[in-house]
Amino acid sequence: MSTAAPAKNKNPSVLQNRDWKTRLGLLDVKVSPYLYIAPFFIIFAIVGLYPLLYTAFVATHEWHLLGGQGAYVGTQNFSDVLEQPYFWQALRNTLSIFLLSSVPQVIMAVIIAAILDANLRAKTFWRMGVLLPYVVAPVAVSLIFAKVFADGSGVFNALLALINIEPIGWHTNTLASHIAIATMVNFRWTGYNTLIVLAAMQAIPAELYEAAIVDGASRVRQFFSVTIPLLRPTLIFVIITSTIGGLQIFDEPRMFDTHGAGGPDRQWMTLTMYLYELGWGAQKNFGRAAAVAWLLFLLIVVIGLINFAITRRIASTEGVSKK
Repeated sequence: MSTAAPAKNKNPSVLQNRDWKTRLGLLDVKVSPYLYIAPFFIIFAIVGLYPLLYTAFVATHEWHLLGGQGAYVGTQNFSDVLEQPYFWQALRNTLSIFLLSSVPQVIMAVIIAAILDANLRAKTFWRMGVLLPYVVAPVAVSLIFAKVFADGSGVFNALLALINIEPIGWHTNTLASHIAIATMVNFRWTGYNTLIVLAAMQAIPAELYEAAIVDGASRVRQFFSVTIPLLRPTLIFVIITSTIGGLQIFDEPRMFDTHGAGGPDRQWMTLTMYLYELGWGAQKNFGRAAAVAWLLFLLIVVIGLINFAITRRIASTEGVSKK
């Protein structure tokens, strides 16, 4: 007894429904990733990109806190700011504090992360401990360190007096004030960067260290030949974020004394403090303050690109030398 083969379903509505589901599935695969990341870019456009563009608009107008928007002046606000001695002094102070904080900060973060990556007892305790300074409010850190580095009754000068060393004028000497402020920044941010570097260290395959041991490499050789090269992407991230944060420093120098003006001679006034003074101080000139904000933004971009280029150059040089 022969049986006939089942006839294929040639109903146009069923075929059209299957085709529609296939297209919907392909569309879901293509569009879903963009929908997942869309909230970030939408929020960034609202709270990041729009204020940046609006600041550029304000910088090209006469704009006062009380009077509001005035006439269009083009690049006049930028010219006026660049002619002010306080701007260049604030730029010098910002770069000095940035170098004294960011460079030691990254170096210490790598060293502490390497120690925490070793076989220590109570690893979790020590790893949590390095993050505790980051939890403390920056205002509290500034107030505490302002007492530690006080000129007359500071803890640091009291320790120097015990070994017959003259007290240091932390609030009068320019370099000393920069070192004190950089110490606050390093105290608060070194632990944060340490945990980022530590996470990258723990992601390095153990087989690479085993191969290095077989080749007779010492711990120091392993650190510089295995650990540091594989940490390069993380170090680029840490360096760039430290650059951005270091050039935007405000809380620590603002709270270093009771006046918040950057010292009697503005010896530790930073660009963000100068921006605040222009916008909300005696001048209340939002146009010039916006110009300073854009100059600071361009400075951060330039230094960030220089750091990235140097890191990439070192990476390519090491790659050629290994070959």
